[in-house]
Amino acid sequence: MRIGELAALAGVTTRTVRHYHRIGLLPESGRRANGYRVYGLADAVRLTRIRRLTELGLSLDEVRDALDDDAGNDLREVLAELDADLARQEERIRRRRARIAELLASAEAAGGLPPEGPVSPELAAFFADMALASAGLPGPEPAMAAKERELMALLDATGAGGSGNWLAALLGSVGDDAQGALRRAYDVYARMDALAGADPADPRVAEVAGAIVELMPEDIGRSLAEEAGDALIGAETGGGFAAAFFADLAPAQAEVVRQAMRLLWERHR
Repeated sequence: MRIGELAALAGVTTRTVRHYHRIGLLPESGRRANGYRVYGLADAVRLTRIRRLTELGLSLDEVRDALDDDAGNDLREVLAELDADLARQEERIRRRRARIAELLASAEAAGGLPPEGPVSPELAAFFADMALASAGLPGPEPAMAAKERELMALLDATGAGGSGNWLAALLGSVGDDAQGALRRAYDVYARMDALAGADPADPRVAEVAGAIVELMPEDIGRSLAEEAGDALIGAETGGGFAAAFFADLAPAQAEVVRQAMRLLWERHR
């Protein structure tokens, strides 16, 4: 057989056959006087086995080891490992599909996914409540509300900056009056927006800091107070999550948060 006939019989390309020659996976055959290679039945058998093993997902190095082991022990071990790996992939795919189904159902119920998504179903539901509260505002949504959602999405995905129980505490604190709580929160968001270009010594800074503390549910305030000292130290020393968070705020807004955290720490220490 010529190389084209061999490739067609085994269901591969001539380029593949030449590649297997180059890496030593398929022994090179002899040549006729006219320079053409001639292949026999053994070449076709080996090439077909190579194709079948690669279709199962074996690497070429694994194929080489399997073909070189006369007893077939290595092949059985490789196939067992491959089967276990495929089982793990199936489980990962199953979980991913289940998560995607949740997101699609959430999008259909809420009329779309939040721009900060994908997020957990619990946070997506909270964002939907925020959207309802925002829709009732006389003007556009405060920029600080969008920044808050971005922060919550980050915490939801990474757990950075605190305990992973923050979301459960937040949702539990809202209670049955979600829209009332969010309307009060949006008032604070608007007051924070108004400080975007203000001086940190502006008297409104202390007023808004106090409003944040009053808005904070007792259990969340206590939890945040435990971390407030470390967060303030991190911000002042210029490192970590806290420093990045404060750097993302305008100077007066950052001072509001600092003062609110100090008030929480003093209240619950």
